[in-house]
Amino acid sequence: MTDPAAARPRRFRIPRVAGPSVELLQRIPLFAELEPRELERLSGSFKERTFNAGDTVASEGESGAGFFVIESGEAVVAVGGDERGRLGPGDYFGDIALIDMGARTATVNAESDLHCYGLTFWDFRPLVETDARIAWPLLQAMAKRLREAESATTA
Repeated sequence: MTDPAAARPRRFRIPRVAGPSVELLQRIPLFAELEPRELERLSGSFKERTFNAGDTVASEGESGAGFFVIESGEAVVAVGGDERGRLGPGDYFGDIALIDMGARTATVNAESDLHCYGLTFWDFRPLVETDARIAWPLLQAMAKRLREAESATTA
């Protein structure tokens, strides 16, 4: 006799290709004022990216169209060949590229194997064009960042 449970079709879940967690996005000042619903929507637009130790993630002077948030690993930021900082889990770079796709202001190299989530200008733009709940807090965060940068250069 066969087991009736064995005759039933098995249900399975197709794993969702997940973007960064809402908690990770909330720690990024650019997204900190967004509601969890908007963060979930935003998270779905990110693509998972991995880089090997030594890989160049972004090159100074080259056109940039992507924003990255680091899930794990470490990266080195250099300007004009001089190291300016290190990035690790929860850090991000390329936020200005989300707005203008201008030239990168620094080179970012993977110091170790790097697991990131990337968001391109092309995926980001429709979100802000169609949802003011996402656009307005981002504009406020960018304005704040610009004011801080101006203060730092005039001090």
